[in-house]
Amino acid sequence: MRLVILEDYDQASEWAAKYICNRIIQFKPSHGRYFTLGLPTGSTPLGCYKKLIEYHKNGDLSFKYVKTFNMDEYVGLPRNHPESYHSYMWNNFFKHIDIDPNNAHILDGNAPDLQAECDAFEKKIEEAGGIDLFVGGIGPDGHIAFNEPGSSLSSRTRLKTLAMDTILANAKYFDGDLSKVPTMALTVGVGTVMDAREVMILITGAHKAFALYKAIEEGVNHMWTVSAFQQHPRTIFVCDEDATLELRVKTVKYFKGLMHVHNKLVDPLYSMKEN
Repeated sequence: MRLVILEDYDQASEWAAKYICNRIIQFKPSHGRYFTLGLPTGSTPLGCYKKLIEYHKNGDLSFKYVKTFNMDEYVGLPRNHPESYHSYMWNNFFKHIDIDPNNAHILDGNAPDLQAECDAFEKKIEEAGGIDLFVGGIGPDGHIAFNEPGSSLSSRTRLKTLAMDTILANAKYFDGDLSKVPTMALTVGVGTVMDAREVMILITGAHKAFALYKAIEEGVNHMWTVSAFQQHPRTIFVCDEDATLELRVKTVKYFKGLMHVHNKLVDPLYSMKEN
């Protein structure tokens, strides 16, 4: 497990975007050899998406041979609703890059059979050869995707009832009106994300500091589902300084020391492409 600590949100977003960019380039995707990327929504990844769009427009990165699978989608919200995750992904990312729309997979929260939709999503991931890199964010209560506290750490894609804390946090996207906030969602499971070959979790802001503490310094606990990724063989937590406020000084020093080694060897901040 790596913990990468950057000074602020913008630097954390840039580091994450360059890491994704390097992973895609190093993979050398082509027809019949697609790079498969898991993607989140919410406010945290917006800076990362803006940077990836910038790299694409500069000619440094193509998504022509990339397949994506999004983490979640609200149930019952029309696909064209401005706060649906379909709208979020197309407005903030997909319409600005060269991805084939057929390769951008998002759960359908209006499917007639929601369980069948979840099962089909898992099947599509399997048929794509699994996820090469799953990028995620977390809530202040440490949930990954919509795997709320108490979720099984071996869970698969399914229908979930949202916790009140999550509904309250999402109310800002619905004019502060709780009655407009969806109470159910389709979400990949913790086990679904754990199956990815690599996982990168973005955690920024002081309001996420306790969740990062639970993810890094305490044991695996289904009440803090992000903690499950302690057991993944290739997990990177990318955070800003504010998110480290609950960590021990010794922990922060340790991971910053490791960063200096990586900076000299392989850190994506020092290279955009292979030479």
